[in-house]
This record gives sequence, structure tokens and C-alpha cells, in this order.
Amino acid sequence: MTGTWVAWLHYWLTGGLLLVGLYGMLAAPHLVRKLMGMNIMQTSIIIFFLGLAAKTDATLPIVPTDDPAPAAAAYINPLPHALMLTAIVVGVSTSGVALALILRIHRHFGTLDERDLLSKLRE
Repeated sequence: MTGTWVAWLHYWLTGGLLLVGLYGMLAAPHLVRKLMGMNIMQTSIIIFFLGLAAKTDATLPIVPTDDPAPAAAAYINPLPHALMLTAIVVGVSTSGVALALILRIHRHFGTLDERDLLSKLRE
């Protein structure tokens, strides 16, 4: 009985983390908080994909030379891990560019509040 909800716990936790990030992006009026929400959403997606790639009782995909026909089920697929490593690098780059833009916005307008920025842009 307990195995059923434990098997789905990974999905519920990453979904909850995704919703926290989405709430941070939509509800926060401060641009840095919006960026933090975006990073939380990205982290939840990476955790979700890495959780899907996890395999129990599997080993590294290094095939011994004396095995003529290796069973694919006995090895971990390295592709999702490589893709998520790329997603982490892209996320760090995106965060760096966003922080640089936020810094420029603050220097030019003197605020990072979205409502104040919209009112200053309408003037």
C-alpha cells in the first residue's frame, strides 16, 4: 500500500516545486524575485528529467570487451544526464544575462518594482 504513493512522490515534489517557481514569477512584483522563480522552475524540470532517467539495479554504460551481447536494460542511459548538464549551463548563462539586464534597469530607472517601471515607461 505504501509503495503506491512513494512511487509517485517524485512527481508530486517536482510538480510542487514547479508551482512554487511559477507563483514566484507571476505574483512577485520585484524583478529579482521573478528571476529566482524562473530558476526554481528550471531546477524542478532538471530534477524531474533526472528522476525519470534513474534506473534501479543498473550500472555505468561501460561494456566489457568479453561480453558479446550486452543487455541494454543492465546499463544507465547517459543521454538525459548529458542533456540536463547542458540545461544547467544554459540556465546559468541565462541567469547571468538576466542579472546584467536587471542591473542596467536599476541604474536607469532607480527601481526594480514592476509596477513602478511600467508607470515610468508610460510617462
